[in-house]
Amino acid sequence: MTAKIMVTQRSVHIFRMMLSGIFLVAGFNHLMNLKETVAKLDQASFKSMAYFIGNPEYLIIISGIIMLAAGIGLLAGFKTQWAAAILALILIPITITVQVGQVNSLGPLFKNIAIMGGLLFFILNDFKTTKQ
Repeated sequence: MTAKIMVTQRSVHIFRMMLSGIFLVAGFNHLMNLKETVAKLDQASFKSMAYFIGNPEYLIIISGIIMLAAGIGLLAGFKTQWAAAILALILIPITITVQVGQVNSLGPLFKNIAIMGGLLFFILNDFKTTKQ
């Protein structure tokens, strides 16, 4: 038996808008602070994973553009499930490459895990509004 969970439309909008903020800021920072972001990647324990995929500068530029575009989609409620799925796919390699292995600072790792939970909420739930 499945329980029906009721949430207000307003709470979903607020959650969606607040969750999008981190991707808008991160995407903007990837593009505006490219050298600093590359330097941060170079200090990561699993930086070889990023270097294996491709040129880190290009990866950071591409991920910045994708985070901005999908973050705007999430913010606006446009193709929310797709936007959340795209952001989750970007978040996974960033988390593995940069946060995993940072044993002296587990906060950013669990922050990303919490963000992934928020993204999964929007991936798994369809909040299309219908007029009755």
